[in-house]
Amino acid sequence: MRDREMKASSSLILVLVSLCGLAASVSSQSSSDSCSSNLNVDGIRFDTTSLTCISAWVSENFILRYKQASANTWSFVLSTPSTDSYVAMGFSKNGLMVGSSAVVGWVSSGSGMMKQYALDGQTPAQVKPDQGSLTLLSNSSMIASQSNRTYMAFQLAVAQPESGLIYSVGPSGFTPVSPGYQLIQHQDMTSTSVNFGSGQTRTQGTPYTRLRKTHGILNMLGWSILMIVGIIVARHCKQYDPMWFYAHTAVQTAAFILGLLGIICGFVLEHKISASNVSTHKSLGIFILVLGCLQVMAILARPGKGSKVREYWNWYHHNVGRILIIFAIANVFYGIHLGEQGQKWNVGYGVIIGLLFVTLIVLEIQKFRK
Repeated sequence: MRDREMKASSSLILVLVSLCGLAASVSSQSSSDSCSSNLNVDGIRFDTTSLTCISAWVSENFILRYKQASANTWSFVLSTPSTDSYVAMGFSKNGLMVGSSAVVGWVSSGSGMMKQYALDGQTPAQVKPDQGSLTLLSNSSMIASQSNRTYMAFQLAVAQPESGLIYSVGPSGFTPVSPGYQLIQHQDMTSTSVNFGSGQTRTQGTPYTRLRKTHGILNMLGWSILMIVGIIVARHCKQYDPMWFYAHTAVQTAAFILGLLGIICGFVLEHKISASNVSTHKSLGIFILVLGCLQVMAILARPGKGSKVREYWNWYHHNVGRILIIFAIANVFYGIHLGEQGQKWNVGYGVIIGLLFVTLIVLEIQKFRK
C-alpha cells in the first residue's frame, strides 16, 4: 500500500513538472519574437504579409520587419522587448544621430504614443517633438504591447529610405509626458547600415573614425598642449639665453604646423560628413587659426630689444597667445562633445592640461619667491 502511494506521488510530481515545463515553454515562446515566427499583432493598420525580417539589434533583441508597399510607400514594424521607457528608430544619412529624424514610441498605463522627433543635437532641448524630415502616412502609426513585446508600426512616404538606421532605448522608468514630450538621454543605442534589397544589416561605427581622431589629436597637441609648453619655455627658461628663444620658436612653430594640419583635417571631415551642427566649432577653429597667423606675423615683425615699441609688442604677443590657448582648450572640449567621444577623451585631455597648468603655477610661485 505504501509503495503504491509513493508511486502515485512520484507520478503526480512528474506530471506537475511536465506541466510547469510546458507552461514555461509556452510563456517563453509568447514573450519572444524572431524572424522564424509569424507576426500576429492586433491593430496594425496596413498589410503585413511578405515582410522582410532582420535582427536589427541583436544584443537588445530588436526585430525589424519591412517591405516596399508601393512605389513611394514603405512599411515598417519594429519589435522590441517590453520596456517602461521609450524605443526609437531613426533614419540617418551618415550613421550619426545628430541631423537625423526618428520615430519614437512608448506604452504607458496601457496606452501607447508615437511621435516623430528631429535630432538636431545631443541635448534634450535639441531633440524636438513633432519635427523631422520623415513623411509618416496618416493613420498608419501604431504601437502596442503584446506578449511581453512592444510592436511599433508605421509607414513612410518615400521612394527609398535612408540605409543608416539608428535604434535606441530610453532609461528605465521614463516616458515622455505632455505638453512638451521632451526626451532625455537614451540608456543605450546602436547605429546600423541596412541593404533594403538583400536584407543584410551590419552594425557600423562612427564614420571616418580615423580622420576624426587625427583632427582631434592634432588640434590638442598643436593649439593647446605644445603652445603651453612653449609658454613655459619662454617664461621660465630665460637663464639659458639664447637657447630658450630657439627652443620656444621651435616648439611654437611645431604647434602652429600641427594645429594648421588639424584644422585642414576638420575642413575635410566637414565636407565628408556634411555636418550641420559644427558651425560654432568651425568658427572657433577659424578664429584660433587667425590668432595663430597673427602670432607668426608678430614674430616676423619682432622689434629689437632696444626699440621703444618692444614693450607694446611684448604685451600684444603675450596676450594674443593667452587668448588663443583659452579658446583652443574650450574648442577641443567642445569638439569632443560633438564627436560623442565620451568621458575617456575628456578626462585624458583634462588631466594633461591640468598637469601643464599645475607646472606653470608651481614655476610662477618659485619665480615670485626669487
